[in-house]
Amino acid sequence: MSREPIKLAIAGVGNCASSLLQGIEYYRQRDADACVGLMHHDVAGYRVGDVRVVAAFDIDRRKVGRPLEEAVLAPPNCTTIFHDKLPRYAVSVQMGPVLDGIAAHMADYEDSRAFRVADAAPVDVARVLKATGAQILVCYLPVGSEQAVRHYARACLEAGVAMVNCVPVFIASDPDFADEFEKAGLPIVGDDIKSQFGATYLHRVLARAMCDRGVRIERTYQLNTGGNTDFLNMLEHTRLESKRLSKTESVQSQLDVRLPDDCIHIGPSDYVPWQNDNKLCFLRIEWRGFGDVPMNLEARLSVEDSPNSAGVVIDAVRYAKLALDRKLGGPLLAASAFTMKHPPRQYRDSEALEALERFIAGKQE
Repeated sequence: MSREPIKLAIAGVGNCASSLLQGIEYYRQRDADACVGLMHHDVAGYRVGDVRVVAAFDIDRRKVGRPLEEAVLAPPNCTTIFHDKLPRYAVSVQMGPVLDGIAAHMADYEDSRAFRVADAAPVDVARVLKATGAQILVCYLPVGSEQAVRHYARACLEAGVAMVNCVPVFIASDPDFADEFEKAGLPIVGDDIKSQFGATYLHRVLARAMCDRGVRIERTYQLNTGGNTDFLNMLEHTRLESKRLSKTESVQSQLDVRLPDDCIHIGPSDYVPWQNDNKLCFLRIEWRGFGDVPMNLEARLSVEDSPNSAGVVIDAVRYAKLALDRKLGGPLLAASAFTMKHPPRQYRDSEALEALERFIAGKQE
């Protein structure tokens, strides 16, 4: 039986938020056997349809001040629309703090990709979270928004709200922030969402399997291209330090012997406008096998980027709500290890899954 609604706030009303809201409505009336794409139809009584969005924040003039159901479908969002019958949420997108939430070059475009900051004063995020009764905030800010993400984390601490940090700004994996969330009795799942079956997960699985089979990996790369605003934002390479670190450490953590820095390259490679929300991964691994014989593997993965992560996020939200119910504070280690690229503690994926199932059953953490 379903429990009380999960009251959710969203920071960043882009493609990922669009897929998340579409998914909530798509799965709301579906039975378990029709819920393709969900790891868990039911998480200790919480179903996808139990999520209610109560607040949303953005800084784009095409989003701020608009009803949420309109804003998540407005440009520059370009993800697949698999459920366009969104309800009226009685939620308007509010102006968040700008800080470093936008790369300077994003204003240089004249078509639908152009980004203009809304002419509005930023709200007090903590006050809005308190006033709306939000229980969990999902952070979908652009890569490189170090100051802005920390601002939302501070607002969560002030308002008594849990956090799911989907971006590679290190909050759950930062010892100081982790300690603050623990002392406040607030759970956090982070950092940097690991898609349902994406480039980093594929890379991790292949690397771990090769080590288990006794080969010696010598070098590897993962090159990713896409056409959404995330890839456009990441053309400014100064914003990529934490993203590259997050993706690289996620793969390095699965190796028996760490690769030298000049033998591993993982990260966003280029922006291809016509790809829209489609993400292409080109992956190569070179290794030595029996008899020290050289071998290699090349793979190409094509995914719709935002739906590929939305199902993982909706699970992470429900794990955070379970932790709130159980009065657990601080980083959720198993949930973070399974759903995020840069968790406070890296597990092998099989171990993370086992630990997560024990957590859901109330036997761990």
